[in-house]
Amino acid sequence: MTPEKKAIIICDERERGGIVGMLKENDVEVQVKTLEVADFILSERCAAERKTRSDFESSIIDGRLFAQARAMAENFERPVIVVEGEADFESRISREALLGAYSSLITDFGIPLFFTRSTNATAELLCALAKHEQIAKKTPMRVFARRKALTLASQQRAIIESLPNVGPTMAKKLLEYFYSVENVITAPEKELQEVDKMGEKKAKEIRKLVSGRYKKEEDALEKD
Repeated sequence: MTPEKKAIIICDERERGGIVGMLKENDVEVQVKTLEVADFILSERCAAERKTRSDFESSIIDGRLFAQARAMAENFERPVIVVEGEADFESRISREALLGAYSSLITDFGIPLFFTRSTNATAELLCALAKHEQIAKKTPMRVFARRKALTLASQQRAIIESLPNVGPTMAKKLLEYFYSVENVITAPEKELQEVDKMGEKKAKEIRKLVSGRYKKEEDALEKD
């Protein structure tokens, strides 16, 4: 009997804490990564930004909200914003300004807003979206997410960042040491270890990924 597949949620490392455990309680697999766009990746086309009500208002005031909305709309077909928390605090901006922000998100960026009362409610919503996308609609999961690359260098770094345990800093070190993506990918394990803070374990995992044989039965996209 084939085990039932679980939906996967990729969570930005800054979202560590209670919500990760709550997501797992809703029978999904959680992967923590460094994300440049959105807080949660729910499928190849769907991502979510999570904000407390206070942070939502702060992001309107300083303009972060619309920069984030633009990045999400450019990278995902179905972005959503979740505003979490009770509405029983003193607002710093007028109701007119709030309604204007809601209107802009919906009409200018095509991003729906969801309001939840607690972290647990947010986790339930995110899991429902992930399961709907990946299981009900069979929308594939994006392996990793990044802001649209505008230069060759940023595209190269994004490729290297997809390797095991390689973040932005290590990706830059690898590219500076080996000069090209091809050289990084083909480098022997011993040469990889010569890069500062790479270490034997990381180098071994990279070589295993690069040289390992593809097994279609282990691919999440494989249909029963």
